[in-house]
Amino acid sequence: MARTVGIGHQDFEKLRMKNNFYIDKTDFIREWWDADDEVTLITRPRRFGKTLTMSMVEKFFSVNHAGRSELFEGLSIWKEERFRKLQGTFPVLSVSFADVKETSFTQARKAICHIIKGIYNAHDFLLKSDLLNDHEKADFQHISVDMEDHEASVSLKALSNYLSRYYGKKVIKMLRFRYSLGDA
Repeated sequence: MARTVGIGHQDFEKLRMKNNFYIDKTDFIREWWDADDEVTLITRPRRFGKTLTMSMVEKFFSVNHAGRSELFEGLSIWKEERFRKLQGTFPVLSVSFADVKETSFTQARKAICHIIKGIYNAHDFLLKSDLLNDHEKADFQHISVDMEDHEASVSLKALSNYLSRYYGKKVIKMLRFRYSLGDA
């Protein structure tokens, strides 16, 4: 049976579950992991699969996708047992600012703060744990669309710290930005 060649897919899980045609890029995971880099910057022209690659990495490592071997079975990364054991074992903080397209600083800042607030909401289970002290819980609950600049600037680092302490592992952080040079 012919497989659909989807164009513009950005979610690795959806692509795999729909059995769309997919050129296996999971060797990127192996190369990236083995390089042990502190920071990796992926720059490519539009339509080169940057977002899909980030989605693939997130689905591979994230504790939220533990036990999802069906996403990777039959792909290159699944051939090595050491990587099968890594799947779903890390906290992943994946943040995309790609949809921030406002034309003023004030509106762009609000959109960014809204995204950060949503990420905090997704991790509000931390508030129910005994991990955070009272000051950290207050800081956590103070994250809002109207937070101060200094709060926004440290918010993702703080959340990464909380997640690292909660899971006892280093957090894999992925940030996505979209920029436009306009008509330059």
